[in-house]
Amino acid sequence: MPIVMRMSWPEVSREQYEAIRKDVNWEGVPPRGAKLHVAYFAKDGFHVVDVWDSAQDFSTFVETRLTPGVKKIGVKSQPQIEISEAHAIFAPNP
Repeated sequence: MPIVMRMSWPEVSREQYEAIRKDVNWEGVPPRGAKLHVAYFAKDGFHVVDVWDSAQDFSTFVETRLTPGVKKIGVKSQPQIEISEAHAIFAPNP
């Protein structure tokens, strides 16, 4: 079952996100099950919306790639994560 993952991580700066992005390299070597990744900065900080094939695929990515990258960059805080089953997915320009 596809899922939508919403993450809020106010303590993460643009520079930290870019360092994690470069180190983890999810764009160069896409993780299994990843369908969509949107990262943005709002008034209340850093946010991500992802679509994954399953919660297990997301969990595996976090355990094996994201967490080690976050630790390497030195981010100490934890994000707030909400996972919901996707009801409908529309991607007109893949």
